[in-house]
This record gives sequence, C-alpha cells and structure tokens, in this order.
Amino acid sequence: MPELKSFTRDEVARHASESDLWIVIDGGVYDVSKFADLHPGGVFPLLELAGKDATEAFYGLHRQDVLAKYQRLKIGVIAGEQEQFALPEAGALSKVPYAEPSYFMGYKSPYMNESHKQFRIGIRKIFQEIEEEARLSEDANKVPTAELYAKLGDAGVLMTQIGPGPWMKGRTLPGGVKGEDFDYFHELIAHQENARIGAPGFSDGISSGYIIGLPPVLHGGSPALQKRIVPEVLSGRKRICLAITEPYTGSDVQSIRTTAKLTPDGKHFIVNGVKKWITNGVFADYFSVAVKTEKGITMLLVERDDNVETKSIKTTYSGAAGTAYVTFSDVKVPVENILGKEGAGFLVIMANFCKERWYICGAINAASRSVIEDCFKWANQRKVFGKRLIDQPVIRNKLASMISELEAVENWQENITYQMNHMSFFDAATKLLGPVALLKFRCTRVAHNIADEAAQIFGGRSITKTGMGRNVEAFLRSNKFAAILGGSEEIMADLGLRQAMRSFPKDARL
Repeated sequence: MPELKSFTRDEVARHASESDLWIVIDGGVYDVSKFADLHPGGVFPLLELAGKDATEAFYGLHRQDVLAKYQRLKIGVIAGEQEQFALPEAGALSKVPYAEPSYFMGYKSPYMNESHKQFRIGIRKIFQEIEEEARLSEDANKVPTAELYAKLGDAGVLMTQIGPGPWMKGRTLPGGVKGEDFDYFHELIAHQENARIGAPGFSDGISSGYIIGLPPVLHGGSPALQKRIVPEVLSGRKRICLAITEPYTGSDVQSIRTTAKLTPDGKHFIVNGVKKWITNGVFADYFSVAVKTEKGITMLLVERDDNVETKSIKTTYSGAAGTAYVTFSDVKVPVENILGKEGAGFLVIMANFCKERWYICGAINAASRSVIEDCFKWANQRKVFGKRLIDQPVIRNKLASMISELEAVENWQENITYQMNHMSFFDAATKLLGPVALLKFRCTRVAHNIADEAAQIFGGRSITKTGMGRNVEAFLRSNKFAAILGGSEEIMADLGLRQAMRSFPKDARL
C-alpha cells in the first residue's frame, strides 16, 4: 500500500461533489468518488457527508469490518490526528467487557494456562481468514469446499475438534500447542472459535457431522478400521457424519427401524432404511449408522456407494450445513465395520451423545457471547433521542441479564470440562451424562433469552440479514438448533433428573 498523504480538514472540504467526493472516517481520508454509485445505500447518504467527518454516521450504519474491506479507498490521514477506533489485529482478543471467557479477560483460572490463550489466538486467526468465504457460502447455501476442508485438516483444526488422544502425538497445533499438551479445554476453545464465525450453517458444515461421526470409530472401531479411516478424516481428505435420527424417531433411539441383516456367509450386513436431519450427510463419504440387527441396536460404519442416496433438506439455517435425508438400499457392509459390539450399540450412542451435548453447549455459549459483544458495542455507539442506548436503564438491565446468565453456564461448563480431563471417554459418558444434559438444557434456555433481548436492543437490524445486526439475525434463526439437536430441552431436563435419582440415597429424609 502506498504511503498515505496528510491533509487538513479544509483541504478535504474542497472535495464535496458527486464527481469528487472525499469523506473523513476516524482520522482517515477516503476518496469515494468512484465508489458512490456502488454504495448499497445509494449516493445520497455520501453526498450529505461529502467533505465532512463521517465517523459517527459511519459507525451508526456499518460494522467496522466494512472499513477494513475498503481500505483501498483510503488516500490519506488528517494531519495531527490519531485514529480512535483501531482495527483489531488478526486473532486479537476482544477488550469489550464479557466478550471473552473470564480467563481471556485477564482473570485467574484454576483450569487454563498460557497454552490455552495462545491456542485461542492461533485458531481464531485461522477462522478469521475464512470468515468472508463462510458468510458468502452461508448466503448461497454452498457447503464448505473440499479444498477448505483439506486446508483445515492440514492446519490441525479438524483434529482439535475431536479431543485429546493418541492421534495428537507428535502434532503441532494452532498457536504452537503441542499435541501432547492438548486437553478438553483446548477442544472447547476450538468449538467456541468455530461458532464465532457468525455463519451457523457453514460452521456446522465445517465440522458438526464429523465431530459426532468420528468418535464411534475412534472408540469402537477395530484397529484396522481406525488405521484406514481416521487419518484421512482428520486430514480433511474424507468426511464423515453420524446417522441415528429417522423420520419416525428422534430421541427415542430404541425405536429406530433401519435394519442390518447378516448375509448367509456371515461376512456382511445388508443395510436398509432411512435417516433424516443428518448434518453433513449431503457430502459425507462415511456414515456412522445406528441399525437393528438380530442382536439389537448396533453401530456400523457405512461407506458411501451407489446404494446410498442423500438429498438436501431445507432447514431454518443455511444449506451449507449439508443437512440430509439419507436412504440405504441393500447396502453391503463388512462385519468388520461394526463399531463396538453387535447389540451393544446403545452404549456407543449414549457415550457419543454425552460428548456431542458438551460440544453443543460450547458452541451455543460462544455464539451467545458473540451476540452479547455486538449488543454491548451497539449500545455504546447507537444514539436514540439524543442519548446512547447504553445510557438507558432498560438497556443496561437487558445487558446485565444476558451477561449474568451466560457467565453462570460458562463457569458450569468449565467445571464439567475439568472433570472430563480426569476421566476416560466412557467414564465421562456415564458419570457426566446427567450433568451435561442439565447443562445443555440451561445453555439453550440462556441462548433463547439472549436472542430475545438482543433482538430488542438491535430492533429492525436484528431481522435484517446484512449490516449491523447480521450476527443477531443469524442467532435468532439458528439458536433453536442447539435446543433440539442432540436431544430436546424436555428430554435433557428429564434425563438429568432421572440420572440424579439413580444416586439418590434411600435413607435421605427431611
């Protein structure tokens, strides 16, 4: 970029016509003469501010990333003036109160250390690099490309969303974190940063299906199956999803109708049935599928072939998630593709559900936090009736409610994550099944409340897909996915209490 010239405000004021139009934004001088006809709001708003300081008007209508996008229009600066609203550096942690979990705002944590901070900065940089592609794909209902998937695999991003394990050995992860030092708090951060993109369908398209589709292979597949499948999925060269839900049944897994019948020679299963609302199913190469065999519920790894048909399902959020209706028609599956043991699939499913629900909590909490940050910024810069929104007690009360509810569930999740760091995968699935269910129930209720309050703070902008309220609008449309996927709120609340009742002491009395 050429060296910027210095101008006085009087010099800028001379450029105030439609064919010669300069404006000042935060001490920077922008020549928008050729851009005026391309301005989404038309030329009139620019003419009103031609030759003048447009800082307040700009930030009343546009997000700061718009300024970053059009830096090519910047021709100089106002002599002797310093910018007041610097563009954040790549990966930078926000300084807005409560925009980050407490440790990343400078507070002490019994759980996290410097490696978690460096990991967050490192992986945030990676996700920031794909934000524009994510938003464009979200709007166009385009799934993440194979090239992007491979890029994320090579950067170690996909691996970080699966959790600690032998697959981490010898790897260097975002932020320079060694694979051997990776724990569930690092994984939690990976889910949070993915959710911060602000394109919920695309975020799920990147990893939602594989986050829940690969663990059954990692924890239930034979060594030979793991050796063949795991590396190509973690590298982003192949994609996998979980296929349990059917048109006839959701949380009631025992009622699935997809069948797997053993061939006479005992070497294969023939799989028939349908699955619905399968995230990433549109483009998946592998499917971790719940079926019924003669011995009961069983998990199988099904590889895509001509007998596997997938159709896109239109949902409230973007088709970028690749949500599918999947039909298995006489699919031949080797018996070696059993995940766990035949007839013991329910254990695999429940263990996987516990981790899935924990991941959903991390993602929805991060999305909630991002919305709170937007609300805090907007309340400070939006003026109504001569006052900033933040100067209105009712707005401060809304922000207080949003923040206090989120901080409570964030801290609860950190406590549960600490327990996970000291348990095996299956121990956590057993001992934390109830607590995680209750956590998910509360996190999604909090998200609902935050979405409602954010809509009132942003007004009409909260129901507009572009501009200042775009993140709030996306959150309004998509927060219910967290309340339904992985188990509905009602099921979660009941499961949490039923698990607690199992350990209720028989001799306890008032």
